[in-house]
Amino acid sequence: MESTHDESAEDGRGERRVLVVDDEPNARNALTALLREEGYAVRAAPDGYKALGLLKEWPCDVLLTDLRMPLLDGISLMQKAKVERPELVCIVMTAFSSVDSAVEAMKAGAEDYLTKPLNFDAVQLVLERAFGRLGMRRELETLRAQRKQRDKTRLIGNSAPMQQVVKMIDQVASARASVLITGESGTGKELIARLLHEKSNRAAHPFIRLHCAALAESLLESELFGHEKGAFTGAMGRRKGRFEEADGGTLFLDEIGEISPNIQVKLLRFLQEREFERVGGNQTISVDVRVVAATNRDLQEEVRAGRFREDLYYRLNVINVLSPPLRTRRSDIPVLAQHFVARFAAENAKVIHEITPEALERIQGWDWPGNVRELENVIERAVVLCDGQRIELRHLPDELRGGQAFVGGDIRIPGSTLEDIERFAILKTYESTGGSTQDTARILNISPRKIQYKLKEYKQ
Repeated sequence: MESTHDESAEDGRGERRVLVVDDEPNARNALTALLREEGYAVRAAPDGYKALGLLKEWPCDVLLTDLRMPLLDGISLMQKAKVERPELVCIVMTAFSSVDSAVEAMKAGAEDYLTKPLNFDAVQLVLERAFGRLGMRRELETLRAQRKQRDKTRLIGNSAPMQQVVKMIDQVASARASVLITGESGTGKELIARLLHEKSNRAAHPFIRLHCAALAESLLESELFGHEKGAFTGAMGRRKGRFEEADGGTLFLDEIGEISPNIQVKLLRFLQEREFERVGGNQTISVDVRVVAATNRDLQEEVRAGRFREDLYYRLNVINVLSPPLRTRRSDIPVLAQHFVARFAAENAKVIHEITPEALERIQGWDWPGNVRELENVIERAVVLCDGQRIELRHLPDELRGGQAFVGGDIRIPGSTLEDIERFAILKTYESTGGSTQDTARILNISPRKIQYKLKEYKQ
């Protein structure tokens, strides 16, 4: 009795998944059974189209397919499969008399071939070679990803505010205490969290990130703590949460100020007792996780307003790291801009050597309400539009080229609109009060709600 899906296929070493495709039932079933006995996770399909369907739902490592099949032959199957899964290792099986077809398949992308009738020792040898190559490729990809991440995980700039951040990271990286990173959107709070992890004694363990504002309360609870089978509609099996995934490492909770009161209670319990239960479960689970949280909200104000628990605030804010806005470290802007030019030029296969003095003056003079993220976006756009080897003024957005209201942090009078002056007054006051909406509103004699509205408008 044949089946394109067998639950027993989930047994075995999950990293060694093989899809067997053969239109001859006896050969297919025999090969599938032998591979499972050897510990492989195997599924089987009687034709190429069913195999393509299985590949969409089951991420196998190796496609072991017969060459001559009705409906869709092995070469066509392999070509279609590799469009969706370029990393898939393909091995073809063919009758001894059709070795020429096997050579054709190798030219089309197959990595090896087997002749029928199959010798199972030969099958095992070919599969071991395939998984060996696959392992080396994955190791190389991991090393490349780590190198790329290291390049990204750098705080660029030597201004006083950045020196203060680097000093704080060095001082607290190895501590177990929770860290709260505060600062405006786009200032690089996740980068600081990653550096805290990489410089700690947890660096060899996972760094797990969760954006708290992106999920509804029920989903966020499941993401954090995991769930048991049947805990809610759609919970088809047990699932580990981010706390379990981060065991031994760091859990970064971005936008922590957005979590609901119910999640706040459960997070507080973990920070106090270092244990939790999965949703729908009663087993108490203990893990060793350092929590690093980030927010662009004024959490003290949220506490005063009753929207955030005071006890949780103090548990999270054992160590505070302020991620400074870009306008307070203007000396870093040229270095950051050149860094982004080099990065995006490489990504777009362009040769761009510099930013012209005129363009750099506008870039450095802009107030960057969106901070480093906005600068990154502007430079990427400029690199894409650049048709030479220099970023020029004409490659910058209109607001930087002609609508600039801030130069070196000062307002232009004449030359600025009332809207420009209002924006300048609000942002400068907000900066001088250390990011306090209430104090900014009091000094400017306008409502806190208007300040919040304007700040949100400026970040868009």
